[in-house]
Amino acid sequence: MNKLSTFFIMATAIIISSCNPGGIKKEATEEKEFKVLVEQFADSKILRYQVPGFDSLSLDQKKLVYYLGQAALCGRDITFDQNYKYNLLIRKTLEAIYKGYTGDKETEDFKNFVVYLKQIWFCNGIHHHNSADKLTPGFSPAYFQILVQGTGKELIPMNEGQSTEAFIAEVSPLIFDGTIAPKRLTLDPSTDMVLASAVNFYEGVNQADVENYYDNRKKEDAKQRRDLRVAYGLNSKLIRENGEISEQTYRVGGLYSPAIVQIVSWLEKAATVAESPHQKKVIEELIRYYQTGDLVTWDKYNIAWVTDDSRVDFVNGFIEVYGDPMAMKATWESVVNFKDIEATKRTQIISSNAQYFEDHSPVAPEYRKKKVKGVSAKVITVAQLGGDCYPTTPIGINLPNANWIRKEYGSKSVTMDNITYAYDQASLGNGFIEEFAFSQEEIDRAKKYGHLAGNLTTDLHECLGHGSGQLKPGITGEALKNFHSAIEESRADLFALYYLKDTVMITLGLIPDAEVAKAEYDGYIRNGLMTQLVRIKPGKTIEQAHMRDRSLIAHWVYEKGKADNIIEKVSKEGKTYFRINDYDKLREKFGELLNIVQRITSEGDYQAAKELVETYGIKVDPILHKEILERYEKLNIAPYTGFINPVYTQVIKADTITDILISYPDDYTGQMLDYSEKFSFLPVR
Repeated sequence: MNKLSTFFIMATAIIISSCNPGGIKKEATEEKEFKVLVEQFADSKILRYQVPGFDSLSLDQKKLVYYLGQAALCGRDITFDQNYKYNLLIRKTLEAIYKGYTGDKETEDFKNFVVYLKQIWFCNGIHHHNSADKLTPGFSPAYFQILVQGTGKELIPMNEGQSTEAFIAEVSPLIFDGTIAPKRLTLDPSTDMVLASAVNFYEGVNQADVENYYDNRKKEDAKQRRDLRVAYGLNSKLIRENGEISEQTYRVGGLYSPAIVQIVSWLEKAATVAESPHQKKVIEELIRYYQTGDLVTWDKYNIAWVTDDSRVDFVNGFIEVYGDPMAMKATWESVVNFKDIEATKRTQIISSNAQYFEDHSPVAPEYRKKKVKGVSAKVITVAQLGGDCYPTTPIGINLPNANWIRKEYGSKSVTMDNITYAYDQASLGNGFIEEFAFSQEEIDRAKKYGHLAGNLTTDLHECLGHGSGQLKPGITGEALKNFHSAIEESRADLFALYYLKDTVMITLGLIPDAEVAKAEYDGYIRNGLMTQLVRIKPGKTIEQAHMRDRSLIAHWVYEKGKADNIIEKVSKEGKTYFRINDYDKLREKFGELLNIVQRITSEGDYQAAKELVETYGIKVDPILHKEILERYEKLNIAPYTGFINPVYTQVIKADTITDILISYPDDYTGQMLDYSEKFSFLPVR
């Protein structure tokens, strides 16, 4: 589970400053002309991101970006279907209505219908992408009936011979009945998490069935002396048919085959313009994995990928397991990018000193790596987002996820600089930090050092945090089950927070002084204790893994530091704030908690993970929550951010590609409908 969430950068509303070593450089005229914010609806806003440096790539590199980008778009429907088995049916029904409804489109009901459709696009389905709660339409079942009846029957995805009335009776409850699939993902251990989650990874089985199935698989594989290091269940759906439980594997000829065939066809084109024989091998290994669904091949691909240092790079596959209550099955995603050579100098300094950071970590010596291998890090320019990384995207990634590959071959970390730049540009003057920072000193520090502090935190989190430490023999990431994601993200965050204020950061020339760390500490505590609550509805608890991570850390250090008054809760003009009184002692607390979290991870201590997350990471103070929501509402800022992708166009002369041009659309609806038209390869049922 190795992505750094976008929320911290959005929530702190850091204003970009001249202190941006290795950052994106643009002409002032270009900045003025480029509109970052596209639109805002419900609780979401859509931004555009630029791709500086694309025009300076070679023709073959541009082709590689284009081919990999097309592969990234071909998996869109897979993500929708994985999130809920009826998502495609609902989405395509609503899109047909949007395009074909012949009634009045200026009514409030129709406008609310459009907002609901945009939310489904944004969330890759009918459940909120963050809370996992089922979205609530702003129109009635009666109006939905009017919409369907007012749209040409040939446009609606009905079964053959199905009447309009029967279709409405089938689909309407899926949208409006709150008791049907109320949660996409449930992590409450007191429930049967498989049955309580609407994700489409399981059918006809319960949690005990899943646990028993994979326990038996591992025992049988051990008898047959097969490789037990594979990520069991990563690329499959577990189903019960005729009383028997089996896996439907995602592969060519298997589940999601029509979309995977398209992905493979573009990967085959990409292989023809690979930057090196090694990168060609990487792509071909990924193709073999898609053709076979074999997880040993997936590991071979990851080993080859982690040692590839080509300028153009990509993530493509069933990778992260945040969406699975059992933390086993992965959602499809893709990110296409190329290295920002100047900015990467910063991360190269960090990665080249990885052994120092590991040796001086505050965790128990037996849980440190004796020899850090193959840590590579770079700052990238994102060129295309797809699947679970679109339209919401991480700001950093560290892969592969397999701990044994990390230990033996290393890991690859990236910081998405053009994405963080877009966030910063969108935050200019929105008033967020002025509302929630306690003092002008905090505000000034954030404006001066915030962008640098945020990028370095991402660098440390992804490059070193996730790759640090080691597990005891026989322990796997699955040991922490539904708490694994929150604990793993906490571990990486704590590593970054602890080292950001280490004097070695100044010695290495990464920061000018400790004020950078103070800016990050201010924002992190403010976010973990207060501002991320703007994403939570009244009466709800925290469920998303990254938010649990930040809440866990902030509340733990606040509670454990009360004796020394490290963090103080203060009231000013009737408003609540949190002020850090001792930054050095706060760093010590980060180190103490990192030691605890690493032990839990290394030993696979599920009970300790459960206690830590449930005590500090989930609960919400209802009085403070109410105040934060009221203060935030006055700012009129959408708490969630997604992106619209650039468009790449081939220039062809005499049947030869002579160039690839890039453009930046600002029509979110147009892009969504275009993607549905060009990249829908899966059946709706």
